[in-house]
Amino acid sequence: DARANLMWCATHGLNGLLGCGVPGDWSTHMIGHELTAEYGLDHARSLAIVLPGVMQYKRSQKRERLLQYGQRVWGIDAGDEESRIDEAIARTEAFFRSLGFATRLSESGLPAEAPQVIERRLDSRGAQLGEHKDIRGPQAREILSLRI
Repeated sequence: DARANLMWCATHGLNGLLGCGVPGDWSTHMIGHELTAEYGLDHARSLAIVLPGVMQYKRSQKRERLLQYGQRVWGIDAGDEESRIDEAIARTEAFFRSLGFATRLSESGLPAEAPQVIERRLDSRGAQLGEHKDIRGPQAREILSLRI
């Protein structure tokens, strides 16, 4: 039963049905794929590094979603909006750390020039990431620079 439930959840999580009519931001995954391709960092570990950076970098654009996430996932409903967003990001990072994942490039043994390398990789393909297609190489570099 547990395996069946896991497979049912995974099917719905990956088949696109849950995202119908809702813009999706897969920039975290795509930047993570670049880290995997360039440095061999496995995907879960890349996400633990990139996601808090994307949350921080896009916090004004994703304000309402981050507040909703903080309340629904972490039960954060006290304090002003900025402090609630800060807390949601901090708890996300703490969760990844509790799983034994590094949340910084340097903790994963990646070189200091990794943000620039990923910028060049994305630019070479003309990548446009995120639900608004507004994350390109320079923005990815800024996101990763938050995670050194």
